[in-house]
Amino acid sequence: MTYAMHAACRLAVLLTILVLSTDVAKAEPNDRPVGEGHERPRVGLVLGGGGARGAAHIGVLKELERQRIPVDVIAGTSMGAIVGGLYASGMTAAELEQLVGSLDWAGALSDKSNREDLSFRRKQDDAQFPIDFELGIRGTDLVLPKGVIQGRKLDLLLRELTLRTSHISDFDDLPIPFRAIASDIERGEAYVMGNGDLAKSIRASMSVPGAFAPVRIKGRLLVDGGLIGNLPVDVMQQLGVDVIIAVDVEFPLYGRDELGSALAISEQMLTILIRKETLRQIDNLGPRDVLIRPELGIYGSTNFGDIAETIEPGEAATRAQSGALQRLAVDAATYQAYHARRTRTAPLDDELAFVRVVHEGRLSPAVVESRLSVEAGDPIDPQPLAENAERLYGLQLYEHVGYSLVKENGRTGVEYRATTKSWGPNFLQFGVSLEEDFEGSTNFNIKARMTRAGLNRLGAEWRTDVQLGTDPELFTEFYQPLSFDSRWFVAPRMQMAQSNLNAFLFDQTIARLRLSEGEAGLDIGRELGTFGEFRVGAYRGIGEARVKVGDPALPNIDFESGGAFVALRFDTLDNAQFPRHGVEADLRWTLSRPGFGADFDFDTVEADVTSSWSRDKNTLQLGMAFATTLESDNLVQDYFPLGGFLRLSGMERGEISGPHAALAKLVYYRRVGETTGGIFDTPVYVGASLEAGNVWQARGDIDFDSMMINGSIFAGVDTFIGPVYFAVGFAEQGRANVYLFIGEPPR
Repeated sequence: MTYAMHAACRLAVLLTILVLSTDVAKAEPNDRPVGEGHERPRVGLVLGGGGARGAAHIGVLKELERQRIPVDVIAGTSMGAIVGGLYASGMTAAELEQLVGSLDWAGALSDKSNREDLSFRRKQDDAQFPIDFELGIRGTDLVLPKGVIQGRKLDLLLRELTLRTSHISDFDDLPIPFRAIASDIERGEAYVMGNGDLAKSIRASMSVPGAFAPVRIKGRLLVDGGLIGNLPVDVMQQLGVDVIIAVDVEFPLYGRDELGSALAISEQMLTILIRKETLRQIDNLGPRDVLIRPELGIYGSTNFGDIAETIEPGEAATRAQSGALQRLAVDAATYQAYHARRTRTAPLDDELAFVRVVHEGRLSPAVVESRLSVEAGDPIDPQPLAENAERLYGLQLYEHVGYSLVKENGRTGVEYRATTKSWGPNFLQFGVSLEEDFEGSTNFNIKARMTRAGLNRLGAEWRTDVQLGTDPELFTEFYQPLSFDSRWFVAPRMQMAQSNLNAFLFDQTIARLRLSEGEAGLDIGRELGTFGEFRVGAYRGIGEARVKVGDPALPNIDFESGGAFVALRFDTLDNAQFPRHGVEADLRWTLSRPGFGADFDFDTVEADVTSSWSRDKNTLQLGMAFATTLESDNLVQDYFPLGGFLRLSGMERGEISGPHAALAKLVYYRRVGETTGGIFDTPVYVGASLEAGNVWQARGDIDFDSMMINGSIFAGVDTFIGPVYFAVGFAEQGRANVYLFIGEPPR
């Protein structure tokens, strides 16, 4: 396994930590317990790292509780830091167990924002450039993020789970004193954290290099503690305990028969390097200490889908050590008093005394604060506090946004801290689209968007798109907010594009034209919260349509365009690729006027609305689109095309076009297969569509009788590069079309 792969494993481990839990059994231990008033040994618990294997720590805790063995100090690395830190903060085994069963592993280990938290412009990025990868540009250099995952959602989860002890900065003052171990990636040495921010310290201990971004604490750049010491026995020995219980959940070495590939040998090499230090730590254990090694076999570090299966082996391994553990047990009354002290924490203040944001960059604080809904006087509730952090992150300007409760002058407030992307301030996003009908018609495009963000205090940005392929395009827009709340804006823009268009005579295709256009415009608009945008604007353009396929005697067309438009757009979809609920709408009225330089005077009205509903794994989607020309017939360059996947699927892409068009579609799809709960789940869908539509050369021809019925059956996969569909489309008269479709989802 490569280092990056091992990192990914560790990263899974980190999440697993969040889910530790178990019920305290009522069975009485068979030892001779120590009673109240009798001196007992001071017990230290050492929990090692191991990814999803680390859930075995829960089984250990469960059995220690059953045997009534108090724990006085905890030290943990990586997954062990999560389990140990949460237990030390006062969480019960039952709470940890519930957390394990309910946690969305894939979501917790992802930085992807909920779409409802994205600004409308970022929703456009998400839909048009679905590849989940962003590069930074600094001068002439390309800059990569410091980790595949910045760990934002995990931070918020840890913050919520440790909120009850957020006022404690000295980890010796926790219900159980605690130490988290990380690795200083600059100095190559272990770093022991015994004070500061508990949630941040746990997060640092599990920052697998390359997978999670490092965490900076007190000038140190910290990553996963497993690099230096995966089982921190030496740290515990310095804390003055009498007996150490050490739990080793590392992945075992492969046997000779399993070392049959370069991958297995590379994986073994990394395991040996980490294991060497662990064995040294185990050698430091004394005769009174107890080593627990759950029998986990080759259970994978990233196997979060079956994580609960590791709990029982942890219990069994602890029971096997009952003989050595009996002398550490106490009587029922003593243990009950210990448990009450451990789970009792000081109450939080009822409400927030203040709210503030600390951030970097050029943005005015007023711009950032305008995104918050929480304010002084609100109750201290982790859910709205986290939701507001998500809103700030939804600006997509920061690599990390977190919050902490701060006590000043006896009052408690919340401080949001936003860290500007280290790979910014200019960002590249990418997209790819392919439509293949296996009959010689292929449309392929690759595209990139460069966004220069935070150009001034109001949050101006300059967006430039370049697309190469069948439909080349160059687009640039300068977006300038006019107020600190970023609602009103002005946006000058320019665009050049080429595309193919079919020409008709009496409903028969007579030629295929290559359409080339250039346009400049100035828009004024207003953001409608995070769900929409309203724009009005003026534009001026030129273009030509050249005959590429058809009678060479047909004339080429040179034209000029100009006019104004009004547009209203909404997007409340929960997923841009395979939405389960929400609405997407695009309404536009365009006025072509000779006074603006156009050749002809006409209006066009376009409306496209799609709504999605879901129940369990089933989704139903209803879409309606209508476009018409008012007052006068427009020319071929302004026609509305139909044909292609989900736009009359039995026809080729853009096979028909006209000055008037209508389309209605009903799409059903179902997610197939079971979700494993792992971080590498790839959703697969199967579905079908029913579509009705047509184009007309004259408004008087529009009627239901002339509508053409099409449909499709398809399979789709939500991949890293966007949706991938394989579909068969059907049309009247037995026509059929086979599609392979990759990229931005069809609308």
